[in-house]
Amino acid sequence: MKKDNKTLHLIETFKNWTQAQNYCRYNYTDLASGLDQVDGEEMKALFAGRVMSVWIGLFRDSWRWSDGSDFSFRYWNMQLFNDTQSNKTCAMTLLNRSGNWSSDECDKEKPFFCYDDNLILIKENKTWEEALYYCRENYNDLVSITNSHDQNWIQEKVKQANSPYVWLGLRYTCTLGFWFWVTDEVVEYKNWASDVTADDCDMSGAMNRGSPHKWSKQADNKMFNFICSKK
Repeated sequence: MKKDNKTLHLIETFKNWTQAQNYCRYNYTDLASGLDQVDGEEMKALFAGRVMSVWIGLFRDSWRWSDGSDFSFRYWNMQLFNDTQSNKTCAMTLLNRSGNWSSDECDKEKPFFCYDDNLILIKENKTWEEALYYCRENYNDLVSITNSHDQNWIQEKVKQANSPYVWLGLRYTCTLGFWFWVTDEVVEYKNWASDVTADDCDMSGAMNRGSPHKWSKQADNKMFNFICSKK
């Protein structure tokens, strides 16, 4: 079931938490991680009335999400959850009961939720044009951002980059004098930094890895990580 740029999958094979994480990372993207995935109607629709506990991508090392997501909200079932039980270091959601979360020993075997992300961060430094060709040859295209939901999800990806900026599919045409997305979406939603330089030829859009992850105008020949949209 698709939510924004992500697709959730309920895997009914019983595995321990580490096996479930490995399965998701090999076949999809990762265990379901973050509030938007594990506390929504989309997830509830997948189990259709069945009662079970299911692994999610939260584990205790100060309770972190498997995919590195930065969501601090927690939805623990306080009748079942005891954070002093040091052996229960992996999180599960209680389907068709409260929907709250609890924890259990990581070697217990349970069904689990994977998600498949339709975006991928490429941690290779390339020029904007090289990044464009790479995405089109191996995936679909350089990523477009058309609303605040796209922005919020993509900036979570950008935090994991190893370059100061990350290329987007945003390009300036000197001939016509405007910015456009290479995927043909109109540039209506904008998130430019306040100190961006004036428009100029041979410039493309990148997102700042640091907070608040504003857009920046960068020379095409600079080399950064980039995000592709999948086919």
